Amino acid sequence: MTYIYGMPQRHAHMTDQELLEQFRRTGEQSWLGCLLERYTLLLFGVCMKYLKDEEEAKDAVQQVFLKALTELGKYRVEYVKSWLYTIARNHCLMQLRDRGKPTVEISERLRLEDSGEDPKLIQRVQQQDLESLEEGLQHLSAEQRTCVVMFYLEKRTYQQVSEKTGFTYNEVKSHIQNGKRNLRIFLQKRTGSHE
Repeated sequence: MTYIYGMPQRHAHMTDQELLEQFRRTGEQSWLGCLLERYTLLLFGVCMKYLKDEEEAKDAVQQVFLKALTELGKYRVEYVKSWLYTIARNHCLMQLRDRGKPTVEISERLRLEDSGEDPKLIQRVQQQDLESLEEGLQHLSAEQRTCVVMFYLEKRTYQQVSEKTGFTYNEVKSHIQNGKRNLRIFLQKRTGSHE
């Protein structure tokens, strides 16, 4: 799968539901492609969180897209973003279970047990955090977004990001530092936190 960061998205002015309606009306998968394109980064982040491997995460995103292509034609989905997130998470959990790996990291499990809070509520908060991060990434410049995604989500080194993007080592470092700062500011504004 090829990821292109910072490219203008086709039909950005249309809502998810409008794109879905166009797909249902015409049967053209390009409408669905535009819709799924919006959530590639979010899904990749979810899959990386669980699978911790770039190639496996990319494959998982492809599987989610394949499922979406078949399911969205059959069923009416009201909240596409949440639906895709759930499919991605469940796909990753099934892969981990099939490999015999624990599906919840120990630190996460302890936090859930110690908090005394409803796990479903915590899951919703975690999903909102991921969605806020996805939205925050869209507010970065294309250069910052590319470098931040490659460095944090794809786990590439500064040197690898430099080779892949053509930015100098110092430019990569600067884009990552500025992107991280801008993301933090965006997330603090979203949550009302001023740490």
